Order: sequence, then structure tokens, then C-alpha cells
Amino acid sequence: MAKVIMVQGTMSNAGKSLLVAGLCRMMRQDGFLPAPFKSQNMALNSFVTDEGLEMGRAQAMQAEAAGIRPTVSMNPILLKPTSHTGSQVIVNGEVRGNMSAREYFSYKKELVPEIKHAFRRLAESADIIVIEGAGSPAEINLKENDIVNMGLAKLVDAPVLLVGDIDRGGVFAQLLGTLMLLTPGERDRVKGLVINKFRGDESLLASGIAMLEARGGVPVTGVVPYMDLALEDEDSLTGRFDRREEKSIDIAVIRYPRISNFTDFNVFEQMPFVSVRYVALLSELHRPDLIILPGSKSTMEDLQWMRQNGLEAAVKRMAQTIPVFGICGGYQMLGERIADPDCVEAGGEMQGMGLLPVTTVLTQEKVRRQVSGRLNEMAGMFAPLSGLSYEGYEIHMGRTTCEKTPGGLPVTAGGPHGNVYGTYIHGIFDAGETAAALAGALAEKKGILIPTAGVEDYRRFKEKQYDKLADTLRSHLNMEEIYGMLKEAKVE
Repeated sequence: MAKVIMVQGTMSNAGKSLLVAGLCRMMRQDGFLPAPFKSQNMALNSFVTDEGLEMGRAQAMQAEAAGIRPTVSMNPILLKPTSHTGSQVIVNGEVRGNMSAREYFSYKKELVPEIKHAFRRLAESADIIVIEGAGSPAEINLKENDIVNMGLAKLVDAPVLLVGDIDRGGVFAQLLGTLMLLTPGERDRVKGLVINKFRGDESLLASGIAMLEARGGVPVTGVVPYMDLALEDEDSLTGRFDRREEKSIDIAVIRYPRISNFTDFNVFEQMPFVSVRYVALLSELHRPDLIILPGSKSTMEDLQWMRQNGLEAAVKRMAQTIPVFGICGGYQMLGERIADPDCVEAGGEMQGMGLLPVTTVLTQEKVRRQVSGRLNEMAGMFAPLSGLSYEGYEIHMGRTTCEKTPGGLPVTAGGPHGNVYGTYIHGIFDAGETAAALAGALAEKKGILIPTAGVEDYRRFKEKQYDKLADTLRSHLNMEEIYGMLKEAKVE
């Protein structure tokens, strides 16, 4: 059985996901075969494996850091929120159905055998499994039948690193309060504390760390500085949604309530002349160079939301002069009509935005597949993208028919001036020169010059980011202590 260690946090967005990715990267650099694991993830950013199975994108990112292909065993349970009180439940990459929070709370104990089986499969190929918890282990109202924090740690006999976020304040209270709310057996599993996202002079923490260790009875294994990394983070708490700066090339992404897979646009973060703003209000839209309608977990409801707050009318008006690009749910919205005869969402039928000559029928069967090829001939300002290679994946519950090109193309074009585009492919901008070509086309339309020659393939760029993450953690964590914490997993 592989050795194991678990990273838990005092709260959501304490930095667990990146810490797991960094540990995986360092362990791979040190000659081990690590793998990430998160028994249950709640996220709207998801990934499709080589086998066509769905998993949380955070675990796919961690697998990349570990230098291995993502598999659904790394995330056997994925919850995709459909409302404030319900989620689509995905087990081992397949949809089990929609459940309310109360229904799932009662059901989740039945998933323990699935978790054990996934963990065993992963342990067959890994030397070390680095587990990520969810939220906080001290959510005392949710501890019954816990399958993702201390309940999972007990299930596989994992030692725990507990991470606190000093950037949000009160890190000593976070860590000590969490330890106080754990049972004695759970506290014994916590072998190290990590203070994360620190800005400033670390020597000023010395007295606080000494008191923390004395009162908590657990050593501080490291103080990790705040890192400016262009890697994926928790989708519900991302700081990306707060960015307001407008650069030479300004891209506005419509941020509807059930936005999903907005990681499609991280590729532009390596370009210092491009800004990506997430827009939820009409007053925030301004005059961007490109409008993107991203994926959505509830296409019809999110389109209705745009219709009610004025964003739909603004996008249709701006499409006369500004290019608009829809991906997945956003692609469906741009069409003539969306029908939901099987009540996949709310049921019924509604008119689309009418910017693309396509119609969509939502279906119970979810399309999940990886795709690759070359982009079709594209007229208009994005003609420079024609023939460029793409590699990505589709994940949607709907069939879209294009009136002009039956059978569909990677990218459908149309609109009042041929400047509206739509596709089902997530990650379509990531490969090769696609993102740079798109930015260059926007710059040419604007009449400005931008330095696109030095823009890297996004995959190479991410590899450098993983190395930067590992180098920083190696300088600020006591890796000798962490390796000493590892123990052989035990699963009944």
C-alpha cells in the first residue's frame, strides 16, 4: 500500500489545493511517484479523463503537477451545484442524479465503498498519495458520517497537515480553534501546522508561533509566503472574479450565477497586455475588445438572469461591432432556441440570443469526451485562427444542431457581421499559438501592436508555474519533517 499524508484547512480557500499540488511536484522531483486524492469535491470546474469520465479540475491540476495523467480515482465523488440547496452527484465519473443537500447528507455514507475502491486503485500505481480535505474538519454540524476530512483520515490512517490562511486574518485563532473542536483522536492525527499566504517579515511571527505550538501541542511545519501564481484555484472563492484592471486588450467574461469551467481563460494570464474581467453587472461591462459567454451548469436559468439584468441586450447590441465567443453553455445561449423536454434543468423551452444559427435540445445523457484536431476555416477577424491545432474536452448535457453546417464543427461562426463564435470545446485556447493568435487579431482590429511572439504554449507555461510553486514550498516547509510524517495507508 502507498504511503499517505493529508492536507486539511481551517476554512475553504486556505490554500489546500495548491499545497497538495506543490507537495506532489516536490515529491516527483525527489524521485517518488505521488498522486493526489480528494474523496469528495464540490466544484463547477470539472475535467474529462482519457476514458471520458468526469472529475474535479483541481485534482486534474494536481495530477499535472505530479507529472501523471488524471484519473477518476483521484476524485471519486464530484458535486456540481445546481442551486443553493442541491447538486448533481457524480460518482466515479458518472452522473448518479440530482440531490438536495439533506438527501445527499443521508446518502453519502453509502459511498464509502466507492471511496475505498478508488483509493486502492490509486495506491496500485503511486508511492505516495497526497490527500486534500474540504472546507474545515471542525464543521461540527457535518461531522456525522464524514467522508472527506477526519472521517477519511481515519479510514486510510492518514497523518494530517493543518493549514491556516493568515492573509484573511486571525490565523492563530483559526488553527487553535480548529484543534480545540477536534476530538482527542482527531487531534492526534494532526502532525504539523502550516501558516499560509504570509506577507511581511517572518521574524515578527516568532512569538505567536511559540505560543501556538505551546497551546496547540503541534509543531509549525512551515510559514508559506503569499504566491502570485497563474494556476487554478477553488472555483467558488477565486480572487479572479475581483479583478477590474483593463489592459491594452480587454476581455470581458460574463459571470452568471452558475458559471462553470472558467479555467478556459487562465491561458490569457501569462500575457501582460491582456486583462480578463468577470462581469456580473451591466455597469461593469464597459467597452471590452472581446465578450465571452463561458460554460454554465444551468444554461436556461443563467440566460434568463442575463435577460433580466440587461446583459443580454447589451451583448446583442455590442455584437454589432465587438466579437462574441460562447463556450459550452454560452454557445447554447447564443443560438436561436433552447429546449428542455426531459426537464434536465427547469424544463420547457426558451428563445436564445439569436446570434448563431443553432438550436439546442437538452438531454439526460451527458456528453463527456476528449477531443483534438485543427480549427475549421474561420472568416472575419478570427481568420488567423484557421487551421491551428486544438486539444480539449467536451462536457455538456445537450445536443446542438447548426442549420448551416449539419454535424457541427469545432467552432460555429455567425452573427450580424460574422463576428460571433461558439464551441463546445473546453481548453480550446490552451494549445500552441491559439491564444496569441486571438490576442493578435484583437490588437489588429484595435489598430495597436502587441508582443505576441514571446507567448508560450500554455502547457509549458503551467509547468514553469508548478516548478515555481515547488521551489517556494521547498524553501519554506520543513520537508524532512513532512517526509517523516508519511505512513503506510491502511484501508479495510
